[in-house]
Amino acid sequence: MIEVDVLKKVPVREQDPKERATNFKEVCLGYNKEEAMAEASRCINCKNAQCITGCPVSINIPAFIEQVKNDNVEAAAEIIGQASALPAVCGRVCPQESQCEGKCIRGIKGEPISIGKLERYVADTAREMGIKPKANPDKKGKKVAIIGSGPAGLTCAGDLARLGYDVKIFEALHEAGGVLVYGIPEFRLPKEDVVKKEIENVKALGVEIETNVVIGKSTTVDELMESEGFDAVFIGSGAGLPKFMRIPGEQALGVFSANEYLTRSNLMKAFKEDSSTPIMRAKKVCVVGGGNVAMDAARTALRLGADVHIVYRRSEEELPARVEEVHHAKEEGVIFDLLCNPVEILEDEKGWVRGMRCIRMELGEPDESGRRRPVEVPGSEFEIEADAVIMSLGTSPNPLISSTTEGLDVNKWGCIVAKEEDGSTTKKGVFAGGDAVTGAATVILAMGAGKAAAKGIDEFLSK
Repeated sequence: MIEVDVLKKVPVREQDPKERATNFKEVCLGYNKEEAMAEASRCINCKNAQCITGCPVSINIPAFIEQVKNDNVEAAAEIIGQASALPAVCGRVCPQESQCEGKCIRGIKGEPISIGKLERYVADTAREMGIKPKANPDKKGKKVAIIGSGPAGLTCAGDLARLGYDVKIFEALHEAGGVLVYGIPEFRLPKEDVVKKEIENVKALGVEIETNVVIGKSTTVDELMESEGFDAVFIGSGAGLPKFMRIPGEQALGVFSANEYLTRSNLMKAFKEDSSTPIMRAKKVCVVGGGNVAMDAARTALRLGADVHIVYRRSEEELPARVEEVHHAKEEGVIFDLLCNPVEILEDEKGWVRGMRCIRMELGEPDESGRRRPVEVPGSEFEIEADAVIMSLGTSPNPLISSTTEGLDVNKWGCIVAKEEDGSTTKKGVFAGGDAVTGAATVILAMGAGKAAAKGIDEFLSK
């Protein structure tokens, strides 16, 4: 038996930092049964559970944790499955510390319950037990098209299939999963054992997935509705268009967007020696940015053999990445150059990156985001040696879908205009959610948007 301190989380096992920095195996090893039951016993099963309000998909958290405590994984999986189509994913990559765990009553006088690790335990154990969701035999006789097989699209599709709709997902890439397969590294989110299995569970509900279909080229939203008989369409195409700084030298050889770098490694398996997709194995890499994607790119470059610097213009307190990801990056040897901002990428005589000129920053008054605005320190320029630079400055939606859809409004950032409560857009019968609407955000927020849109579509088609 594990001795439980009600004020402290049961520790989770992880790969040793020195060992994991050289491989792409999963860093966090998760709870075993004994550890999960011990952690679940810390939950006081609140009557007015604030953790549920902190969850974008409203999982009945105390109820599933109670079942873990009772060693009833099947019941726990059923409870989670009523709200989430991707529990093994969410248990790994959701920012629980600012959502469900951030609301946990246990966290007032001690450490909150490890809700994410318990969700992962349930999902992984249910998968090992062969537990799969069941399709709804009662069909409504109406068809819904989903554009994009990322977290928003998969969630919307799963919820609609449970309601009895005929659902088909159209994915532009050759493999389903969206950001789950191209954006998040293997060491955080295994593709074969986790992502593909979660997608199989969505397909088990009756959802059809067709890959290599680029909406806006292969066909259009209007054609889906007018020629192919779909009664409604959900756009969950994400935000895959990378942003750059537009500084001198940014076109040099060896400058990547984080999107390209991670897609080559994650989806195309370029980290494998026998991969047919090339990826630059640089010796010194600078990653510009401070979000989760920057951490993913930096830790990937480290595993490919580079000395890695993260360059971020604010202080550690303002880093937008999860605390856990920053901690893991530091443990593995990533160097953080904080309160620094690039002003030029330096090239050698052949046009390849040889370094980056930066300027030191200090924090001034808060900007519109509430964070203190970084201000340049005059005369503080310095150079960092590098043979590759990875820009991780955020992404925006690709305009292909919106520009080929009649009557679909976008805002000044190119994001589709949609109502938060039901995902409805300015075009009748067309709904949207996730990064295509908000710009780049988290997996769980995209799932929440997919869930809201599924409800909106059901109400629209039930009129």
